[in-house]
Amino acid sequence: MSSTYRVSRQTWKFTSDVRIQSQAVVVGPKEAKGPLGPLFDKAYDDMYAGQDTWEKAEKKLMEDAIHLAIKKAGLKKGDIDQLIAGDLLNQNITVSFAAEQLQFPTLGMYGACSTSMLTLGTAAALVNAGYSHYAVAACSSHNATAERQFRYPTEYGGQKPPHAQWTVTGSGAAIVGIGGKGPRLTYATFGKITDMGIADPFAMGAAMAPAAVATLVTHFMDTGRKPDDYDLIVTGDLGEIGSAIAKDMMAKEGYPVDKVYNDCGLMIYSKDQQVFAGASGCASSASVTYTYIMDQLKKGKIQKALVCATGALLSPVSYQQGNSIPCIAHAVSIEGGNN
Repeated sequence: MSSTYRVSRQTWKFTSDVRIQSQAVVVGPKEAKGPLGPLFDKAYDDMYAGQDTWEKAEKKLMEDAIHLAIKKAGLKKGDIDQLIAGDLLNQNITVSFAAEQLQFPTLGMYGACSTSMLTLGTAAALVNAGYSHYAVAACSSHNATAERQFRYPTEYGGQKPPHAQWTVTGSGAAIVGIGGKGPRLTYATFGKITDMGIADPFAMGAAMAPAAVATLVTHFMDTGRKPDDYDLIVTGDLGEIGSAIAKDMMAKEGYPVDKVYNDCGLMIYSKDQQVFAGASGCASSASVTYTYIMDQLKKGKIQKALVCATGALLSPVSYQQGNSIPCIAHAVSIEGGNN
């Protein structure tokens, strides 16, 4: 049995043929109207997704994404060994209530908006080490639930500054297993906490950019790879402000990424959708990774992608007490497909 190769304290190399067997993304109405709309598996035409609260709607999004991913993989619920999932809400309630219905052994994970790659990298490690035959990596976010918890209820009508970002309503799920024809998971680089002293809860892009840079630089140093070894490098949800900061910092670190770089927070919505500085939320990077990037890999338009999901680990309690925002980023290398 192969084991995960420990490149460093932060980077793991997956030595087995670990692949994404299938993936699914379910979104809300605003996301469906964006540039990636045709790629989503399912979209609801209202924010409630047929439920009576927004929190129940987010649970429904996650359940749908997981069920669709299992179906697309040609598997049954009994084939799934673990659910590795997270969301933005206190105590991971979306995961808890969804897992209650699914009845999978569950590992709830919290990495804020970095949760997509935190769960995917962990699922790959469990599969690679033989602890799981098939694991589901999933995450979700919902604009209205996040606003209620972290800022103000939408009914309040509070004004936001231009540097704020729009939380994606959606859920993404991927089935990870050995073999098959899906894209391979080759490396995961898990980040360290960075804190640049930013205390503005709306300035997440600026706060998270240094965390993304730290993880990307560590990935390149640990693997010996360079930015141009990838056809596409994306950060999770830095938006217009954070992505500009990240590109500048990467160049200063000696790893210019301009030719292959994009940010998921700039790919989900069109400019006329009024999302301030771009998208955010767990579903930001998941929605792009499990649709556009998977599509590009499977069609052979790109061969190697590096997804670095970013997370601002603030809470209402911490920022109301004047604390700054600790941030983290996790990166997973996704390669090939149909070979």
